[in-house]
Amino acid sequence: MDRIRDLASKKAAGIFTKSSCCMCHSIKWVESIDSHSLFYELGASPAIHELDRDPEGHEMERALRSLGSNPTVPAVFVGGKYVGSAKDIISFHVDGSLKQMLKDAKAIWF
Repeated sequence: MDRIRDLASKKAAGIFTKSSCCMCHSIKWVESIDSHSLFYELGASPAIHELDRDPEGHEMERALRSLGSNPTVPAVFVGGKYVGSAKDIISFHVDGSLKQMLKDAKAIWF
């Protein structure tokens, strides 16, 4: 859990993923109307943490599960706090709250 907290707090936005997970791929590169990544379109540059490429990935996946991330990946953190999975992020984007979360965490400035 300490490693998750440490990595999640290093940047204003972070995404824990697995390279083989289609939902992870979709949230890392969620396409907006003009074909740019959702996070980058909003002006954020999230840290991407590939659990299957990390020696402690299995332990971190268990820690994510204990936080309530189900499925465990993708798990998105904003401002060091767990905010949800792919469906949550899409919902936050649609209702406009994702942009505000990123502003509040100083991941974006406008």
